[in-house]
Amino acid sequence: MHVKIKGDFVPQYQSALAAGCDLYASVERDIVIGAHNFGLIPTGIRVEIPEGYEAQVRPRSGLAKTHGIGVLNAPGTIDADYRGEIKVILFNHSDKPFKIKKRDRIAQLVFSKVEKAEFVRVKRLRRTKRNSGGLGHTGV
Repeated sequence: MHVKIKGDFVPQYQSALAAGCDLYASVERDIVIGAHNFGLIPTGIRVEIPEGYEAQVRPRSGLAKTHGIGVLNAPGTIDADYRGEIKVILFNHSDKPFKIKKRDRIAQLVFSKVEKAEFVRVKRLRRTKRNSGGLGHTGV
């Protein structure tokens, strides 16, 4: 799959079998995300995702483990028809402010095929053993 890209930093895969490629901060000056707060971080890139695919913005495990930093709407979906700059909403789950500098790796991008659902209106749905049980119905 080829993805056309325009902008500052080309996302990079950090290993041969990595599913996600790193997104980089494209900021003029350092941004500080306060404790238990969030910030919108620009990446400086725009992409042309092929039809039938989406890109998902996901947290970086190292940032989560070391600093408590995650992606607020994870996974964030980028549709194939979006051509604006990719920006990442980072959340600081920690009790300490977190500083983001230019070219810091802030999130990762994973590409997935998309299946479109064809909805069929019916009067009843087939019953299952679970039926409407949800939100912890199997216990902890």
